[in-house]
Amino acid sequence: MRAVVTGAAGFIGSHLCAHLLSRGDQVIGIDALTDFYPPARKHRNLAGLVGHEHFAFRYGDLLRLRLEPLFTQADAVYHLAGQPGVRGSWGDRFALYLERNVLVTQRVLEAARDARLPRLVFASSSSVYGEAESCPTPETVRPRPVSPYGVTKLAAEQLCETYRTVFGVPATSLRLFSVYGPRQRPDMAFARLVEAAREGRPFPLYGDGEQSRDFTYVGDVVAAMRAAARSSWTGVANLGGGGEVTMRQAIAVLGELGAPVRVVAGPARPGDARRTSADITLAQHAFGYRPGTDLRSGLASMVKGAPTPALPGSIR
Repeated sequence: MRAVVTGAAGFIGSHLCAHLLSRGDQVIGIDALTDFYPPARKHRNLAGLVGHEHFAFRYGDLLRLRLEPLFTQADAVYHLAGQPGVRGSWGDRFALYLERNVLVTQRVLEAARDARLPRLVFASSSSVYGEAESCPTPETVRPRPVSPYGVTKLAAEQLCETYRTVFGVPATSLRLFSVYGPRQRPDMAFARLVEAAREGRPFPLYGDGEQSRDFTYVGDVVAAMRAAARSSWTGVANLGGGGEVTMRQAIAVLGELGAPVRVVAGPARPGDARRTSADITLAQHAFGYRPGTDLRSGLASMVKGAPTPALPGSIR
């Protein structure tokens, strides 16, 4: 397949590009290399991709790039670009979330419509559910986001559904549940836990540690994205890891893996849901989703780490 990946330099985006290339796809990666976390990390994420004969990188803002020529030649577009993070979405920064999660998605959808794109896969989030009415949570549960970030992801998802039903854009929105793995964003819990263990620093645990998540390994997520793009199914589906784990249980697993962490308790943060748990029945039937990585194996890959090759020159 000929694929375009937005947010290609990010945590999930770089894993997706590598997965697509390993399957023989041709990939154009787009990224603005924003500074939500150090751009040097994004350069390192790209280092293993740049130079591959079937990979090309385009630096730029999706609100300003000419997308139609890129989309016209594509079999599938994977739209992963956006402004992440629940805790940073309050206050004045909400405008940035509106721009990068909502306005950018509308621009991508306009280009997809004009280019008659065969497939669009959008990375949504379990944050759209907020404090879900039931767990495991099926897609039929009414979304009730408890953070501005969740509001913008739900708005972007609804835009995909609107363009799908009104204009026939073949869009699939995947609600990702707590994705983790090597190269995870430095603001995310497991990345901070592993770093704290390596450096012997205490880890600030927000809340009582009994809050639970459906942790999903990044390798399972990117394989599911490609499977969704290759299927004829469209709509909204959950991608979860297949089980619910508390933060204290995850910290205990890290200790068993030789990465013990000293926890310092702190208050819960606004916008953090108490529980998340995905009902993945729809994804199983729609495009054969079967998460294959248990939490212990996934965390072991993060603790072990992987050397990142040096960046061969400038990306821009």
